Amino acid sequence: MFKLKALLFFIVLFSFISCSKEVKTKRYKIGFSQTGHKDDWRKAMNQSMEIQAALNPEIELIILEGDDDIKNQIKDIEQLINDEVDVLIVSPVKSKPITPIVEKAFRSGIPVLIVDRKIDGNNYTAYLGGDNYQVGVNAANYLASISESKKNIIEIKGLFGSSPALERSLGFNNIVKKNKNLEVIKTIEGNWESFSIKDSLRVILEENNNIDFVFSHNDRMALGAWEVAKEMGLQNSLKFIGVDGLPGEKGGIKLVQDGVLLATILYPTGGDEAVKLALKILKDENIDKNNSLNTTVIDSRNADIMKNQFDKIYQQQQDIENQQLKILEQEKTYTTQNITLKLLLALLVISVLLATFSIYSRFKLGKKKRELEIQNNKITVQRNQIKKINEAKTNFFTGLSHEFKTPITLILSSIDSLSENKAIRDNKLLKEVGLIFNNSKRLLRLINQLIDFRKIEDKKFILRASKTNLYQFSNTIFKDFEREAQKRNIKFTLNTNNEYLDIYLDRNLMDKVYFNLLSNSFKFTPNNGFISINIEEVKNSNFVKIYFKDSGIGIPKNEIDNVFKAFYQGSNNNKTSSGIGLHLSKEFIELHKGSIEVNSDSGIEFVITLYKDNVHLSSDEIVFEPAIIDSPILSLDLDYEDDAFTVQSNLNIEDRDTILIVEDNVDLVKFLNNKLSLEYNVQISNGDDVLEKTFDLIPDIIICDVNLPEKDGFEICQILKKDIRTSHIPLIILTAYDSKESYIKGLDSGADLFLTKPFSFSILYRSLKNLLYNRDKLRKHYIKNIYKKEQNQKSDLLEQDFLDLMNKYIYENLDDSSFSVEQLAGKLNISRVQLYRKIKAILNVSISDYILNIRLEKAKVLLLESKLTISEIAYSVGFSSPSYFSSTYKNKFGKTPKSYKKN
Repeated sequence: MFKLKALLFFIVLFSFISCSKEVKTKRYKIGFSQTGHKDDWRKAMNQSMEIQAALNPEIELIILEGDDDIKNQIKDIEQLINDEVDVLIVSPVKSKPITPIVEKAFRSGIPVLIVDRKIDGNNYTAYLGGDNYQVGVNAANYLASISESKKNIIEIKGLFGSSPALERSLGFNNIVKKNKNLEVIKTIEGNWESFSIKDSLRVILEENNNIDFVFSHNDRMALGAWEVAKEMGLQNSLKFIGVDGLPGEKGGIKLVQDGVLLATILYPTGGDEAVKLALKILKDENIDKNNSLNTTVIDSRNADIMKNQFDKIYQQQQDIENQQLKILEQEKTYTTQNITLKLLLALLVISVLLATFSIYSRFKLGKKKRELEIQNNKITVQRNQIKKINEAKTNFFTGLSHEFKTPITLILSSIDSLSENKAIRDNKLLKEVGLIFNNSKRLLRLINQLIDFRKIEDKKFILRASKTNLYQFSNTIFKDFEREAQKRNIKFTLNTNNEYLDIYLDRNLMDKVYFNLLSNSFKFTPNNGFISINIEEVKNSNFVKIYFKDSGIGIPKNEIDNVFKAFYQGSNNNKTSSGIGLHLSKEFIELHKGSIEVNSDSGIEFVITLYKDNVHLSSDEIVFEPAIIDSPILSLDLDYEDDAFTVQSNLNIEDRDTILIVEDNVDLVKFLNNKLSLEYNVQISNGDDVLEKTFDLIPDIIICDVNLPEKDGFEICQILKKDIRTSHIPLIILTAYDSKESYIKGLDSGADLFLTKPFSFSILYRSLKNLLYNRDKLRKHYIKNIYKKEQNQKSDLLEQDFLDLMNKYIYENLDDSSFSVEQLAGKLNISRVQLYRKIKAILNVSISDYILNIRLEKAKVLLLESKLTISEIAYSVGFSSPSYFSSTYKNKFGKTPKSYKKN
């Protein structure tokens, strides 16, 4: 009776605790040290952070304002550190003074998010803010776009020592220096407030009457500058540009609408983005170190649109706040009612159970005990009889297995010796030897299963787990079955979300598990079906799952619980099998402290769950084994095409197209090199030096694998396609992935072709031909239209942009006979050899001939349209002497300049 009361007490207690836990959620404290709350920009930042925090009930946002005083801000951060906030957000008043206290918080283990202004050093978690350098660039570019003649500018900077002021000034002046129509003649230091610049500006305007533009680092100082100009009657002759672009009565957008400012550069507050970034940090998600907010120019053309957008956002924020208040009230009511209801239900259930248990328990327990004793005796007798029968069977098959094992081992050894014979390797007999080799291995595996079964029964297996790359291990076994899949047209795939995942496993035992599962899949999957292996690292957990799925006959649902029993065969299985493979697989998985499940909705799917680390293993179960190197003696698992796709080229080696193969698999490199070197100049890179080699060679085409030691193929493709030196080179991506995401990633990186392994060499060969042919067609297009392209005409092709830039430098120096190819290459920031190879690839002419053709084309125009003498034309297009000009012109056009002009 005491036990019964204790049970009821714990049931009530558990129900109450469960109800209580439902209403408790994990709360995070986010501390924000603000520089001050004086201006509209800071108010907008605080408001957007508060709205975003309201959308996430698990967040408690603490905002401390420093009133633009560095000492106050240091005290605020000290307080937030002592309060043990989960994430610290800091908007520094000044960079250098605030750095030590921020580093102190970072070293104490608090993630630190820097917003708006940076600190010295990198001791923080992440930075979020507008791109202040781009703000300055946008302002200068805007002035340059509206300035047709020389304009003078006054620059009004922000607070000295603050990173926004430094970066905005740097971006602005870098663009101004490049533009001949703009010049900053005076600079004023301000502190972000309008009063701080008025006296200095008044003095400058009294001394200078040739000022056209005033660029201020924020809208408040821009408004102060306009007020000074208005006092002096200069508000109509000066144009003012500010930064921030906030809504509101005194915001930059309203000032643009009222005609006070010519334009303002939007500098987003980033308050809501800061809270979202802090949440990602709390959830251990990967984030970038530097996070920039977009900026844009707001002038009379888009000010109304921006104001309407901000008004809508503000109205939506008000609606969200009201909705949040209502939701909080409803949650409190729901929580109270939910707890009460569940307590009542728990008490009701307990009352019913108590009444039933009291009446029934005594009678039932006595009867059940007697039945169990009788049944237990029967089971014990049956178990002993079954054990003796199974032991006799196992002993028979184990002995027979050992007898088979010796001759099969001798066969395998002989095949290994034959494979080293050069006469065999150079002959078609290699495939037949490979067939014998692979089937002998399969027979040996089946025999070993019988021996393993006996060891499992006797508990004689000792786990020998070693650190293993799971994808490489799976890929090695995958290749053993690839040939069978190709012959039967079965779609056989291996995919993973982490190719570099290492786990601890007994390679010998796990090899048997893979073989058993894949053998069953191939046995019961019809031709033209599919079999897949998917390795999935489970995020935020210590487990990895391996899925084996096929489109075979499946297992009847009423028999699925018997799958892992020894000697079991399904009722729909009409093929011979031992019936111990899946039983052994389950035992081997459980030796790894893992689990295996089976589903059979359409086809069949086995799901293996394993630990990622080694904490679940004892020291006796862990051994060291070298990493997997996939280099079998016999590479008999691929069906390559005949040599009919390659033709011995009659071209000289120097005239052949150059192919760069970027691949770290030695066997595949040898195969491609042997096939392609008959027709092309083949260069090899294992991925370590691919960029240096490409920039040095400037090949005609590149074949690149995705999985490489340093950078993956997508990164390499992206770098080469964005570099002006190599953007014209066609690039083929090779990968083991065939998912939609991989295709999209390959296309986004700029790849011209995307092939999945195992690939058809015939397709690869034809693709090479087509890409080179298309490259030749594009080359003819450039040659045909190079002199027809109008100046400043926009193009989406990087090669065309390169040619336009090169033409610009050539025309600028057309009258300079000493202007050399080396000088042109220097202006384009590439070497002479790289320039020669790129122009040869794009236009199929040498760079010297190209420059000469431009000089002659220009001379031809001058002969028709100008009144210059032939000597003057010769010197104006860069020829050192009129006689050299005449002879070159005649060679080009078939007439002398004099004869051409006369006609």
